[in-house]
Amino acid sequence: MISPELFGFLIPSVVLIPLLAAALCLVVSRRPRVQNIITIVTLTGVLVIAGVLLVLTDQHGVHTVQVGGWDAPVGITLVADRLSALMLCVSAIVLLTVIIYAVGQGVRDGDGDQPTSIFLPTYLALAAGLNAAFIAGDLFNLFVGFEMLLAASYVLLTLGASQERVRAGVSYTVVSMVSSMVFLLGIALTYSAAGTLNLAQLSVRMAEVPEGLRNTIFAVFLVAFGIKAAVFPLSTWLPDSYPTAPAPVTAVFAGLLTKVGVYAIIRFHTLVFPGGSMDGVLLVAGLLTMVIGILGAIAQSDIKRILSFTLVSHIGYMIFGIALSTGYGLSAAIYYVGHHIIVQTTLFLVVGLIERQAGSSSLRRLGSLAVASPVLAVVFLIPALNLGGIPPFSGFIGKLAVVQAGAEVGGPLMWVLIAGAMVTSLLTLYVVVRVWSKAFWRPRADAPEGAVALAKPLALLPSDEYVEFDEREEVGRMPLSMLAPTMALIVVSLLMTVFAGPLLGVTDRAAESLMERHDYLDTVPVDSTPERYVDSVTGVR
Repeated sequence: MISPELFGFLIPSVVLIPLLAAALCLVVSRRPRVQNIITIVTLTGVLVIAGVLLVLTDQHGVHTVQVGGWDAPVGITLVADRLSALMLCVSAIVLLTVIIYAVGQGVRDGDGDQPTSIFLPTYLALAAGLNAAFIAGDLFNLFVGFEMLLAASYVLLTLGASQERVRAGVSYTVVSMVSSMVFLLGIALTYSAAGTLNLAQLSVRMAEVPEGLRNTIFAVFLVAFGIKAAVFPLSTWLPDSYPTAPAPVTAVFAGLLTKVGVYAIIRFHTLVFPGGSMDGVLLVAGLLTMVIGILGAIAQSDIKRILSFTLVSHIGYMIFGIALSTGYGLSAAIYYVGHHIIVQTTLFLVVGLIERQAGSSSLRRLGSLAVASPVLAVVFLIPALNLGGIPPFSGFIGKLAVVQAGAEVGGPLMWVLIAGAMVTSLLTLYVVVRVWSKAFWRPRADAPEGAVALAKPLALLPSDEYVEFDEREEVGRMPLSMLAPTMALIVVSLLMTVFAGPLLGVTDRAAESLMERHDYLDTVPVDSTPERYVDSVTGVR
C-alpha cells in the first residue's frame, strides 16, 4: 500500500517546485548561467516526479490531496489519475527538452542581448500553470491553472516587442480573454445550478439538473475549451499567433497549450457531463477541424504556418475519438494526444534549426538543405512521416485506432468522419512531402527568393536584417545542444511505436477509469445525497 503522505508530497510538488524555481530565477536574474542550471534541474525533477506519479496511478488508481487539510468541497482538491499523470509526464518531457534546446541556442548564438532573465522565470511559470490545470479537482482551480499558463504565454509570445509579435500577441490576448470570460460564465452557471465547483460533486449533482440547462452549461464550456484547443470554427486565431514567436516558444505552444483544452474537454465529457448529449456537435466539429485545417495548410508557403494549420487539423482526430463516447475511442484519443504533443513539438524545433542554418522558414527561400545538412534532412523526415501517418510510426497507430473505434460505432456519420480522417491523413502526407521537395531536395537557386536570408540567427529576439545568402555569415554546424533534444524527442516518438501495445494498455485503463468514474468518485469525498436542483420559477425541488 502506498503511503498517502507520498502522494501528499508528489501531487502538489509539480506546481510548487516550478513556481519556487521561477522566483529563484528572478532573484538571480543577472546570472544567466545560474538561471539555466536552476531551470534545467527543476524541470528534470518535475519529469521524475511525473514519471513516478504515472507508475503509481496506473498501479494503484486515483489519489487526491486536500490542500491545508480542508475536505472537499470547501478545500482545494488536487487529483492525480492515469489521465492527468500521463499528461504531466508527456508535458514534462516536452518542457525539459525544449528548454535544453533554448539554452543551447542562446549559448551557441550569443545571449548577451537576449531577454533570458525574463524568459526562464516565465517559462517555469508556464510549466506550473500547465501542471496546475492537469491536477485541478475543481472548476475554480482549473480556471486558475489556465490563467497562469495564459499570463505566461502572453509574455513569451511578445518577447522582443517587434511589430509582428505585438500584433500577434494582441490578437492572442483578446481571444484568450474571450475564452476566459466564457469559462467564467460557465463557472457561474454551474454554481448557480449545482451549488458546487468540485468536479466529483458536480458529476453527481449535474444528474439532478434539468436536461436543457445541463446541455446549455456543457455547450458554454465546450466553447471556452474549444477556443483553447483550436477546434473549428474557433481556431482561426492560432495560425496567425504561433508562427511569430521564437522557435522554442512556438514548439511549446504547439505541443502543449492546445492539448490543455483537449484535456479539459475529455475531463468534462466523461466526468461532469457523461451521456453523449453533445456528441453530434463534437463529431461535426471534429470533421470540419480535420478537413479545413489541412486545406489551410496546403495554401501556405511558410513551414511554421503550414505546421500551425496541421496542428489545427489534427486536433480533429482527438475530438473524433472523444465524441465516440466509447472506451476504445477515448483510449485512441488519449494515445493520439500524447503522440501529437511529441511530434508537433519536434517539428517546430526542427524549423528552428532550419531557420538557423538556412536563414528562413519560407519555402520561397529554401532549397538544397538535404545536401547542405543531411542530418537536418533526417531529423525533419522522421517526424514529418510520423505526422503524415506512415506505417509503422505512432501517427499511423493513433489514426488507425481512432478510425477503428469509429468503425465499431458505425452509422452514416461515422463513415463520413472516417473518410474525412483518411483524406486528411493523405493531405498531411502531401503537405510534408511538398515541404521536403522544396526545402530539402530542389536547388536553392531555383527558389523564387533563394538569394535572400536573415543575416544571423537569433535565439529569442526577432530580426528583419536580410542579406544576400552568399554573404551571410557562416553559422557552422548545428549545435549539439540544439540537435540532441530534438533527436531525443524523435527517439520518444519512435518508442511510442515500439511500445505501442503497453502504452495503449495504459490509455485503455485510463479510458476505462474515466468512463466508469467509480475510482474518481470513491476517492474524492462527495455528498451521497445531493441537494436537488431548485427551479427558480416554481420553487419545486
